[in-house]
Amino acid sequence: MESAVRFVICGVGHIGRRHAALVAAHPEAQLVALVDSRPELVPALADDFPGVPFFASLDDYLSHGPAADVLTVATPNGLHAQQAIQGLRAGLHVVVEKPLALHKSDAEDIVHTALQTGRFVFGVMQNRYSPPAAWLKQIVQEGRLGKVFLVQLNCFWNRDERYYTPGSWHGTRVADGGTLFTQFSHFVDLLYWVFGDITNISARFRDFTHEHLTEFEDSGLVTFDLVRGGSGTLQYSTAVWDRNLESSLTVVAERGSLRLGGQYMDKVEYCHLQDYTLPALPPTNPANQYGPYQGSAANHVHVIDNVVETLRQRGVATTNALEGLKVVEMIERIYALR
Repeated sequence: MESAVRFVICGVGHIGRRHAALVAAHPEAQLVALVDSRPELVPALADDFPGVPFFASLDDYLSHGPAADVLTVATPNGLHAQQAIQGLRAGLHVVVEKPLALHKSDAEDIVHTALQTGRFVFGVMQNRYSPPAAWLKQIVQEGRLGKVFLVQLNCFWNRDERYYTPGSWHGTRVADGGTLFTQFSHFVDLLYWVFGDITNISARFRDFTHEHLTEFEDSGLVTFDLVRGGSGTLQYSTAVWDRNLESSLTVVAERGSLRLGGQYMDKVEYCHLQDYTLPALPPTNPANQYGPYQGSAANHVHVIDNVVETLRQRGVATTNALEGLKVVEMIERIYALR
């Protein structure tokens, strides 16, 4: 039997700990090290992952840590690019939590380094694995919609002082980057993955409730044309009171209309297409739980599966660095209008 794919997790906050738990539970993966700058995490990590060594920095791990095959980067957004490149140059494949980077130029550096080192980069865009999203991708590829006329993407969430806590990296331009990067890049990715690139962008940004919490907007209204034809809107906000409202995608097309809805785009709320009956879809995984607030669907297990399958040459990377770069570039073009 082949040896397990060895992972080191850099950044073990909420999402990094989820990666660590999924790797530790995977039959063909092994958790070999944890990296974080916060020593106060050590006792809890030692309880959850007994025997797994802890390192205070990525430099320390790369100098003294056990060998690994994959580095998972789950640190604040502003560190993703430099740490991904550091891992690639050390000969590791890299899994990068969203977003791949905060600037197109940094994402390009990741892509170039991966090509130079012959290593894979996997972007974490786990919403692609939700059954409604996979279904939408399939019917668009099959041409069942005909020409796409209008696409409306709504992302209305709650992120208040329970999330933007004092001293946190959340809410800063340098480490966080902005609402589209941290909260809604998953949905920009779905827009690109299903419908392709956008052009003729216009945007309005507002800060309704976050002036004392963040260095950027909490809400935006974005209009665009699809390069492949049709037009669209992206409306988003983290100013929703108390709890998330919805993440939805409505499509009006030549051969019918549809809507994915729910808090996390986790259900098909409407489907009326010519000569088509909606099949029964598997249930979507529940949302990630972060105490007082929630995130997108907990599909990270599929990300780990894909890494193992790709490195075992039984599959191909479903979220590659070029796609991650494209999402960064699209958000950067939108934010250029601020």
